[in-house]
Amino acid sequence: MAFLTDEKLVIVGAGGMIGSNMVQSVLMLGLTPNICLYDIYEPGVHGVYDEICHCAFPGANVYYTVDPEKAFTGAKYIISSGGAPRKEGMTREDLLKGNCKIAADFGENIKKYCPDVKHVVVIFNPADVTALTALIHSGLKPNQLTSLAALDSTRLQQQLALEFGVRQDKVTNAYTYGGHGEQMAVFASKALIDGKPLSELPLSAERWAEIKHMTTQGGSNIIKLRGRSSFQSPAYQAVKMIEGAMGGEPFRWPAGCYVNDFGFKNVMMAMPTVIDKDGVHYTKPEGTAEEMAELQKSYEHLQKMRDEIISLGIIPAVEDWGKDNANL
Repeated sequence: MAFLTDEKLVIVGAGGMIGSNMVQSVLMLGLTPNICLYDIYEPGVHGVYDEICHCAFPGANVYYTVDPEKAFTGAKYIISSGGAPRKEGMTREDLLKGNCKIAADFGENIKKYCPDVKHVVVIFNPADVTALTALIHSGLKPNQLTSLAALDSTRLQQQLALEFGVRQDKVTNAYTYGGHGEQMAVFASKALIDGKPLSELPLSAERWAEIKHMTTQGGSNIIKLRGRSSFQSPAYQAVKMIEGAMGGEPFRWPAGCYVNDFGFKNVMMAMPTVIDKDGVHYTKPEGTAEEMAELQKSYEHLQKMRDEIISLGIIPAVEDWGKDNANL
């Protein structure tokens, strides 16, 4: 089997449902044969390793470890789902303190064992601040680390497709930006439904409010329906992000990235992005005054979460970030 690259990819949290799905997706898409499965829970990651071996992927060179030095050394790409999952009744923000401590350790492992890593994707919640924490502690350049944000946009796409009875990929230009939480900003003023502007289609204000609510609650609804947080969709989208970074098909859904421009300062947030072999590139969102106001509110919420982890001592004050990461 021909692979996109033979460089080492580390899946952090590989013993979990997201991690195990990521490993399978990487091999099915032919991204790299060289995959390290890393988790702190040996039976879980051992089990995933055995199952992947039982798939008998041609050319696969997969191994597992609970030793961070063995896992991270020589890594060129990393995807981390290594945080606590969200449970029913919880918001992403409820995971803030514990998962940001995990993210700080994750960043330190990158700095210590694989400072020449090419790209890192962080997908454990609250992804905006866990990714920011990891970036500060890792010493990486901002374009080298991204967080998962695409699911909010794909959920919006699904709701609009269901509303108008079209195939999901016929809904375009409908995205969410800002935080990966219930304060996300929904941008649909330029949306097209099978080529027709959404603004020209019959959609009451009440129904639009319901669609936005179902979009922001998409993750919570999965927990109610399945009894556990999403795992197939975050795994697939994260793997597609790393595919772009490996030089494969560029990833064009919104991604969380470090933003210090356009009036948004020192946060990780979803923007219009492209991830390719040169990392992540972002542009300024364009929308109505109402959409931009929603984005400002989302940004302010991200600032509050950032300041909370500063107050907890998990990351330093903004003016001191350069001491940990000279690229900030």
